[in-house]
Amino acid sequence: MKAFRRFMFRALLAGILSFLIVPFLIPFNSSGTLTAAQAAPGAEFVQLNDLSVRVERTAYSGNCRCNAPLIVLMHGFGASTYSWRNVQKPFSKLGEVISYDRPGFGYTERKTSWEGTNPYGFQGNFSILDDLIAKYGTGRKIVLVGHSAGGQLAAEYARLNPTKVSALVLVDAAIWTTGGGPNGFDWFFALPQMQKLGPILVSSIATSGDDLLRKSYYDKKKLTQDVYDGYHQPLKIKGWEQAFWFFSTAPRSNQLKENLASLKLPTLIITGEFDAVVPARDAPILHKKIANSALEIIPKTTHLPQEEQPELFMAAVLRHWKELAKN
Repeated sequence: MKAFRRFMFRALLAGILSFLIVPFLIPFNSSGTLTAAQAAPGAEFVQLNDLSVRVERTAYSGNCRCNAPLIVLMHGFGASTYSWRNVQKPFSKLGEVISYDRPGFGYTERKTSWEGTNPYGFQGNFSILDDLIAKYGTGRKIVLVGHSAGGQLAAEYARLNPTKVSALVLVDAAIWTTGGGPNGFDWFFALPQMQKLGPILVSSIATSGDDLLRKSYYDKKKLTQDVYDGYHQPLKIKGWEQAFWFFSTAPRSNQLKENLASLKLPTLIITGEFDAVVPARDAPILHKKIANSALEIIPKTTHLPQEEQPELFMAAVLRHWKELAKN
């Protein structure tokens, strides 16, 4: 028995020493080699919350001689403004449109150090929205259109800032079912060893992300090489793994799920008929919880209805636009 205990003690000690030392011995170089400007030539960048944020802007193209609303498109996990490519211009018939890359994704600046608020967490994202609305939306109605994790951000921002947002469009929003977060493990992720290992651990998203993309398309014939390339392009930026690690461990705790009834603004809930990434069954739950809401189900789509069926997607928005834009 004593021999066994000695063996276990030595094994535990060896494990601890390995964790303390080995991470610093593992070499790691980013798979990316480009700057954001090189990876996205011609892209527009603006300063929001002390970050260089990549934006795409489309002017209002409708016929109304009015103060057109500002429509802000917020992408989901692993995406960028690219996920709105098929609907940004159609949305411009309803208002001025801005899509942007959230920190950790796309071509927005990937900070490796900061003072104060973590730019990758909820509060950092909210500060970007504050600055974006102040810069482009003063005196106008603001409609937030959020997809997946971007839908959760949009809804929580609207809940906390009810006077700033006029309406919501939540697309396969990760609210009832979420990807979770690192709550309670902040101390562990902050260890120097984990800071060293983290970028290595998350680098697999470069390939596993393709599995998520395949699950997000109903018609695999529409998942062309151009689509893969559009999602892969930001991974050519040097240091993307470090930024993705910061995003993965950033604080995302919120009270949205428990307080959905406090959302009083007009809300359109959209889901793909066969979504399994954020289960389609979540949408009726959100519809029931959010009193002033409508529900649309886009047929023959899964997690990216705005990409697969943009015409049906915009038709669904148009059916409810009068209610969404009336505030």
